[in-house]
Amino acid sequence: MKHIVFSLCMLFSCVILAQDKFTIRGILKDKANGETIIGATVFLQGTSNGAITNEYGFYSLTVPKGDYTLLVSYLGYNTITKTINLTADITLDFELEESATSLNEVVIVAEESEQIAIKKPQMSVSKLNAGTIKQIPVVMGEVDVLKSIQTLPGVTNNGEGSSGFNVRGGAVDQNLVLLDEAIIYNTSHFFGFFSVFNADAIKDIKLYKGDIPANFGGRVSSVLDVRQKDGNSKNFSLNGGIGLISSRLAAEGPVFGDKGSFLIAGRSSYAHLLMKAIEDLKDDKISFYDLNLKTNYQINDNNRIYLSGYFGRDVFNLSTVIENNYGNATGNVRWNHIFNDKLFSNLSLIYSKYDYQIILDFIELDWVADIKNYNLKYDLKYYLNDKINLDFGVSGITYNLNPGEVKPSSESSSINYLKLDDKRAFEGGLYVSAEHEITKNLSAQYGLRFSSFSRLGGQSMTNYVNDQPVVYNPELDIYERGEASGDTYYKKGERIKNFSNFEPRLGLSYQLDNNTALKASYTKSSQYLHLLSNTSSVTPLDVWTPSGQYIKPQISNQYAMGYFRKFKNNTYALELEAYYKAIDNRIDYIDGSDLIGNNNIETEILNGEARAYGLELLLRKNKGNFTGWFAYTLSKSEQRTLGGKAGGPGINNGNWYNTPYDRTHDISVTGSYKLNEKWNFSSNLVFQTGRPVTYPNGQYTYEGLSVATYTNRNEDRLPSYHRLDVSATYKPNRKPDNRWKGEWVFGIYNVYNRRNAASVSFNQNDQTGLNEATRISIFGMIPSVSYNFKF
Repeated sequence: MKHIVFSLCMLFSCVILAQDKFTIRGILKDKANGETIIGATVFLQGTSNGAITNEYGFYSLTVPKGDYTLLVSYLGYNTITKTINLTADITLDFELEESATSLNEVVIVAEESEQIAIKKPQMSVSKLNAGTIKQIPVVMGEVDVLKSIQTLPGVTNNGEGSSGFNVRGGAVDQNLVLLDEAIIYNTSHFFGFFSVFNADAIKDIKLYKGDIPANFGGRVSSVLDVRQKDGNSKNFSLNGGIGLISSRLAAEGPVFGDKGSFLIAGRSSYAHLLMKAIEDLKDDKISFYDLNLKTNYQINDNNRIYLSGYFGRDVFNLSTVIENNYGNATGNVRWNHIFNDKLFSNLSLIYSKYDYQIILDFIELDWVADIKNYNLKYDLKYYLNDKINLDFGVSGITYNLNPGEVKPSSESSSINYLKLDDKRAFEGGLYVSAEHEITKNLSAQYGLRFSSFSRLGGQSMTNYVNDQPVVYNPELDIYERGEASGDTYYKKGERIKNFSNFEPRLGLSYQLDNNTALKASYTKSSQYLHLLSNTSSVTPLDVWTPSGQYIKPQISNQYAMGYFRKFKNNTYALELEAYYKAIDNRIDYIDGSDLIGNNNIETEILNGEARAYGLELLLRKNKGNFTGWFAYTLSKSEQRTLGGKAGGPGINNGNWYNTPYDRTHDISVTGSYKLNEKWNFSSNLVFQTGRPVTYPNGQYTYEGLSVATYTNRNEDRLPSYHRLDVSATYKPNRKPDNRWKGEWVFGIYNVYNRRNAASVSFNQNDQTGLNEATRISIFGMIPSVSYNFKF
């Protein structure tokens, strides 16, 4: 394997490095807990040479021999200065100490040093750390990763209390969500009120809204890359919190002497215990839990093994009516290997599963479904020289999708057994990319990803007359299921349909001065999995299906340009971006579509196209007693679905119509003020244009029944959404030698009790006979209190 890797590196480098250049490499860690630091800067003062630590804290920097002053920095930590005489390759590991003044600041974006951040070609990326997330007021006082990223430009929510998110007008299924590289298919607890990410177990969160690096594939809108803590390798510690809805506890500490560490973090709700005190609810149950696990072992200076996992579940039981449980499970084994001063590699074997079960007691029906995948990936980073860094790798994912199995829940049930066909597929990827400093002011990040996808057999596939699963009926002006013409059976492993795509990526940065840069990017992405849902929010009933004979992969082309500037020694920062995104083969559903329990989903959909474009503004204040940001997005998200082979006018007569994720205006103002050592106050103000919906515009009577007629699809909107949240954190006095640190967090969600509409339903009043519109709201004003501690 090593010989193959070195051959690839020689192919990429093409030249032999001069003998008077040497390499500095090492790993950066937090001095207090031994956690590796992601995104820290190693910089040679007086030069343009610098490096950023990767996801495992590793850096490598090749420069000519000579005397240098090395600066090691990370926002919120003391900068390390070291004078070196570089006459040979050296290894320098550093431990950074948290700055005493960082207690007076809220770190909003954990970012590289000023010189590197402006020069770096990456754009359309947002990064948050756990400290920032815990400052943002959220519903019911529960710290939430996904609620936090919704305060950033270009990111919106799916409705009141929902933890699903939309990026630049894209759908939920167009987001690749990773937890320690494992795919998370459903990010919500409590039917969307909370996310699956426990902030006590999270170290780093990075959201790619565009300019997605070539090592990521499989989604066309965004990548949310969440990394768990490694665990405290210095001392054993406990931290957690007690809230109104749930409590959490995390334990971490060293193992194998100083060779490794572990993390165990758990969180559980206890709403079901409170429900037992209410007579009408004592037999009902609503609860969730999750568990984060991680450990690592350093074999030697060049090899380290990581083992991590996540397990989460929700249970909803409405006595004698419905039982529902769903959850995610992931596991990951990783091997970090440093070949030499220039070559770093990571080999990962990853497992991910999402499943759900619904039991309808009143009809004695039991329904289960799941999706699981195995992923083997090998990523390498080669620090070629002081101007070029190379990333390359390969991956392969197997999918097994069980869209549903219906069983009678008792012997007396009238339900017949039904098993929908399992769907199998394989997705492969191969990529190479480079980060290149072309001139002193111009740098680029460019790469190419090749993806392939095979829909595999093990089932019978329905054939249709004229190869049309959907046909247009001009007499009724509706789309109907096509006429079946027999089946074709495909053996396991046999390829039903193959797809392959080249996906170029390009990012450019031109540095106007030390504080200002212009950036541009282009990203092409392919998506081979589709979420079948004709609702606007994530639900446990949503089913994933692969591309195949009648469902083509989604193809996205996104263009972006931006202006970036920092003021007053990085106290203020301005980011302004414009983007345009076009997506081919975006499916939509015919009127009256039936997605549940359907073995031939191709009879309910039409292929179309989507586009989204907008302008994003982010103004941040990073330092001082008052910190925060103002985020504004002006955007448009539309879809067009023609009849195609099915004939007819398509949806909305073939015209462009709003997607359910279109928000013309989206404003978020987030602030935090440190009054003194005891009190810290935070607030969050949100305004969004109402979500597009389809309202009835009339009715007629047919055989004694009142039948509604409707406007064009998504032509109307819910009322505008807005609210104000506030919180106060109180830290009692403690003795300097007391390891116990506690704080009280008081919050009010929706201070002025705005009754935002989750939906609007239309009915006829039985007494008056008049039509009525009813606004359904989920939350009004909600106070909360929680106690957080660390030992």
